[in-house]
Amino acid sequence: MNDDGTCPTCGRNIEATKPEAITAKNINLRKLAAGESADDTEAKAPWHFKLLMVLLAVYLGWRIVQLFV
Repeated sequence: MNDDGTCPTCGRNIEATKPEAITAKNINLRKLAAGESADDTEAKAPWHFKLLMVLLAVYLGWRIVQLFV
């Protein structure tokens, strides 16, 4: 690589660009969860995950009831 960041053979610019710093203000977790090709508006939790959360809440609620009975 030449000092100006070009290829000595073909002359293309090959200098690596610095990635944008990831901070809490500019990160988009929905886009990360959806992947590269998916639209972030379509990113939803699958139905079986929602069912699992409901069943977990029912189970933990029952365990709390058992503490006092």
